[in-house]
Amino acid sequence: MAKHLQDTTKLHNGVQMPWLGLGVFKVEEGEELVQAVKSAIASGYRSIDTAAVYANEKGVGQGIREAIRENNLSREDLFITSKVWNADLGYESTLAAYETSLDKLGLEYLDLYLIHWPVEGKYEEAWRALETLYNEKRVKAIGVSNFQIHHIEKLMKKAAIKPMVNQVEFHPRLTQPELRKYCKEQGIQMEAWSPLMQGQLLDDPTLQEIAGKHGKSVAQIILRWDLQHGVITIPKSTKEQRIIENASVFDFELSQEDLARIDGLNQNLRVGPDPDNFDF
Repeated sequence: MAKHLQDTTKLHNGVQMPWLGLGVFKVEEGEELVQAVKSAIASGYRSIDTAAVYANEKGVGQGIREAIRENNLSREDLFITSKVWNADLGYESTLAAYETSLDKLGLEYLDLYLIHWPVEGKYEEAWRALETLYNEKRVKAIGVSNFQIHHIEKLMKKAAIKPMVNQVEFHPRLTQPELRKYCKEQGIQMEAWSPLMQGQLLDDPTLQEIAGKHGKSVAQIILRWDLQHGVITIPKSTKEQRIIENASVFDFELSQEDLARIDGLNQNLRVGPDPDNFDF
């Protein structure tokens, strides 16, 4: 179990991925974004997650470059993820999208590149492009996002390489036990986006009670719950104090009873789109 902010889990291809990272969904280009990335890295984060559709890769890249310089790090110390958007799913277009992302980020390679959504009839070709990038050693690891079990099974019928990561919506109201079990059996690392349900869980009485017992915030309880379930987590924040607080989850442990109570909050409730029913 992760004991430290820089602890990693080994993906099935041997690449080490940090258990906790910074998400930048809906953070606009600009100084706030650059500072968020810099304060995360300065306070010990080593993983940053962005996506083409977030339209903020330039600022993320700037923050990364400045943080590397200011903290005496090397590029290899960091784990950077981006994702190919739906409009670019296709063999050639996915390869081109990867170059565009690298260009905006100002990086030579990505540690993880994901297919953002399972667009029917398109994600298989996009996966072939990711396999090409991986085989050419242009990217360290490849994976998917928002894939249900049947999407992964369909992908695997033609794929030569199994996804290393599946990044999905995961929080105490959407615990996805079947998907989690399947990914574990397949050796696919699950990763949580929107782990705090966009703030909607912060006044939940059960979580507040458990937080009080441990002397922690509700956010810290949820992030610890992710980690104890073996799920990588990437909470989003632009405030330095919150960024630091979100990472302070390695000095306590939830009991089996705590975990069971949090699991019991599940309502199969999404804040994001349904991977089986989206039209973008």
